[in-house]
Amino acid sequence: MSVDATQADLPVAFQNVGHCRLAFRYRAPKPAERAKPGLVWLGGFKSDMMSTKALALDSFAAAEGRSCLRFDYSGHGESEGRFEDGTISLWLQESLAMIRTQAQGPQILIGSSMGGWIALLAARAMGAQEAAQRLAGLVLIAPAVDFTEKLMWAQMPAAIRKEIESKGVWLRESAYSPEPTPITRALIEDGRRNLMFDGAIDAHAPVHILQGMQDPDVPWQHAMTLVEHLAGDCVTLSLIKDGDHRLSRNEDIAALIAAVANIA
Repeated sequence: MSVDATQADLPVAFQNVGHCRLAFRYRAPKPAERAKPGLVWLGGFKSDMMSTKALALDSFAAAEGRSCLRFDYSGHGESEGRFEDGTISLWLQESLAMIRTQAQGPQILIGSSMGGWIALLAARAMGAQEAAQRLAGLVLIAPAVDFTEKLMWAQMPAAIRKEIESKGVWLRESAYSPEPTPITRALIEDGRRNLMFDGAIDAHAPVHILQGMQDPDVPWQHAMTLVEHLAGDCVTLSLIKDGDHRLSRNEDIAALIAAVANIA
C-alpha cells in the first residue's frame, strides 16, 4: 500500500498533559463511517508519529473514513520533554490521556515494539476502569513486552549494569540513529513495576501480532511467549520469515493494513 502524502500531512496540534505538551495529529472520521473503530498509533522507543507505518495507517484511515490518532510521547518527535526523563509508566499515562481526550468510541490500538507493551498496559488499565468496550482490538508489531528487563537488563554485561547503577545512565549505540540512546536507571527500575510476563495478560479484545523472524531486537520467540500469556484472548500470530524489526517494507505494510482491517 502506498502512502498519500497529502493525506498524511495533517497539521500538528498539542495537548497539555500536565508535565508537558504532547504533539499529535488527529484525522476525524467521516460522518457516514463513525461506526468503524478508530485507530490509535503507539510508537516505539525513540520513534515518532511520522514513521512509515504510522503514515501508512493514517492513509488507510483516510481511505476508510476512520479516525486516526497519532502522537509523540514526551521526549519523542515533536513533543516537549527530555527523552531521558521518560519511563514506561510516564509514557503509558500519556497514552491513556491522549486516548481519553482525543479518541472517541471503540478503538484499535496499534503498537510497535515498545508501543506493543504500552498497548497491552493501556488495555489492562482500560479494562480495570470498565472502559474495555472502547477496545475493538490490538495489532502489535514486534511487541517488546518487558523489554527493559528481558531484552536489555538480562543481556547486559556486568560492567554496563554497574555503570547504570552508579551513574544513572548508559549511552547505548543505536542502529537506527547516529546519536546514542540514553538508557537510564529510572527506565530500568520503572520497567520492573510494569512487567507483564509474571502472570496472565488480559487484552480485553482480539489481538493480532506481526513478528519478523529476522528481528535482531525482539526475537520471534519473545512473541511466542506473549501468545502463551494471552491465554484468555483470541490471538493471531503472523510470523514473517524474512522480516526484520521495523517491518516497514511494502509487503510488511500490506500485512499490517490487512491485520487492522480484519479486526473490524
